[in-house]
Amino acid sequence: MTIKDKKGRLVEIYNRFERDVSEFKKAAVCQIGCADCCINVGNVDITTLEGIIIHERINTLAKPLKAEIQKRLAQNRAEKENNKFAKCAFLKEDNTCLIYDIRPFSCRRLYSVEKCNGGPPIIHRQAVKLANEVVRELQYLDDTGYSGHLSFILYLLDKPKFKKAYLSGKFDPRKIKDFGISHNILINRFVK
Repeated sequence: MTIKDKKGRLVEIYNRFERDVSEFKKAAVCQIGCADCCINVGNVDITTLEGIIIHERINTLAKPLKAEIQKRLAQNRAEKENNKFAKCAFLKEDNTCLIYDIRPFSCRRLYSVEKCNGGPPIIHRQAVKLANEVVRELQYLDDTGYSGHLSFILYLLDKPKFKKAYLSGKFDPRKIKDFGISHNILINRFVK
């Protein structure tokens, strides 16, 4: 399957999940500008496929904004490497998302039926179960890729050799072994 085909399948999976949880999300209290999940949840994990889509968007941004996002991603990566909560690099000053239309599944799966006020979101168990199944499906779809924190996957995609190998369908986890181990990067092909 080509990357283009995988991107299309990814959108289908996102849309199916939204349909499957639509009844649960009717109880959500989330509003535009609510950013507790973007600040306090701590982990925005993505697949390499999702990273490619985000990486492509970053490369379309005006130079000053692109530089700012790259600076924020480096800060985010440093905070995560020090086991700190890291505010999402794509969160704008008005607490909206710069990449909302292409946000990764880690973000799409979140909602809360109670105001978070700095705490974790309250989500229906059935929605959590469905979301966990989708995560496995996404990892299966991205079988020549990896999963991990957004800033770590985007860091790998900034490496031309890594990006070229991924886009060509080549799979060689040995090339990122040390980084992968130290940054808890999962090899999608081997996730159960």
